[in-house]
Amino acid sequence: MRVSVFGLGYVGCVSAACLAREGHFVAGVDPNEAKVETIRNGSSPIIEPGLEEALRDAAQGGRITATTNVNEAIAATDVSFVCVGTPSLDSGSLDLSYVRRVCEQIGGALRGKPSSHTVVFRSTMLPGSTDGEAIPLLTESAGRRIGDGLDVCYNPEFLREGTAIADFYDPPRTVIGETSSAAGDRVAEIYRNCNGPVVRTDIRTAEMVKYADNTFHALKIAYANEIGSLCKEMGVDSHKVMDIFVLDTKLNLSPVYLRPGSAFGGSCLPKDLRALIQRGKELDVDTPVLRAVVESNERQKRLAFQMIRKTGRKKIGVLGLSFKNDTDDLRESPAVDLVETLVGKGYDVAVYDPNVSIEALIGSNKAFIDRELPHLSVLMRGSLQEVVDHADVIVITKRDKSFAGVYSLLGSSQTLIDLVRIQKDTADFDGRYQGIGW
Repeated sequence: MRVSVFGLGYVGCVSAACLAREGHFVAGVDPNEAKVETIRNGSSPIIEPGLEEALRDAAQGGRITATTNVNEAIAATDVSFVCVGTPSLDSGSLDLSYVRRVCEQIGGALRGKPSSHTVVFRSTMLPGSTDGEAIPLLTESAGRRIGDGLDVCYNPEFLREGTAIADFYDPPRTVIGETSSAAGDRVAEIYRNCNGPVVRTDIRTAEMVKYADNTFHALKIAYANEIGSLCKEMGVDSHKVMDIFVLDTKLNLSPVYLRPGSAFGGSCLPKDLRALIQRGKELDVDTPVLRAVVESNERQKRLAFQMIRKTGRKKIGVLGLSFKNDTDDLRESPAVDLVETLVGKGYDVAVYDPNVSIEALIGSNKAFIDRELPHLSVLMRGSLQEVVDHADVIVITKRDKSFAGVYSLLGSSQTLIDLVRIQKDTADFDGRYQGIGW
């Protein structure tokens, strides 16, 4: 098929690369000239395992291009995937301004196109957003009704940063919210080579599935962290407890996320929690568990700082800045919050992350760090050893394999605070090795 992908962030880049690998012709669309030029050159604008190679192969094979011109992309394609961001407003509600703008742009371009077109929304939106906002704007701008040369589907993504390529081909399931069976058939055909069941449903159900997933993932992380705090105070190894707990795959579901440690962050879980809580307020529906998840996560961030403060040391080394392994995404990263707090309280901080290069940050990732930690460049170091040489207290914020042997580099007066349990067996370490939940 001929496919255009609107928004070349994580979801858009991965979707474009994988669709092109499947043999489809793909036109990426983004207003950011730097991203467009990067894709044209067959390079990746973000850090994601396997993405650089996939984009390079697609560009060399002539199966992918990129443009800032919406009319050009619509004229050249039959299906459009909308993958633009839906960030949080200060209230916690979703900002759908990018979705609205793209709907108007696609609709305007369709006015001059005689053939039919299918628009597939992948942007995370609350139930009712596609029916209530996206479709009315799209149809008004296009001068067409749904079913009259214009079809719409909602296809939530379940791509985890760091494993997004593998997740595209091997998702837990593919969910298609459709306005007609013909539209659903068209989208299902695109995913014919992907593993897992294909679920066809209505649009609002498809929208809500993503929120059910992400709020539950957030809940699992917060729950495990509270168990870790209780275990630590009672002299119980929380990881032994959870190793036993997750053996029950019949009732306790999955071991994923159920590891006491750092707070959750990133571009999905915090935003989706806030949006669902805010929607509950608007509907006068109390959501105490969801609110408690946010409160518990903020508490986990405070615990990390309190552990550092209790050492009485001022020279701090932070290993890891992005919110998880194998990504350079800094948006709402707990490590960024921690560094900001430390700097604000007068600590002498050095930071190292092998995936983060200040010069390479672009788009919303760069905008976030410019807003939250504009002085980051002076804190960054080029190697793990530089951070160890600088600090009296070293803090590990993510389970990067290059951090695993850091304890052996420490001097007798240095303390290691591990927020992710990078060492499986802590029996041989003295009190200079501390964990947040064990």
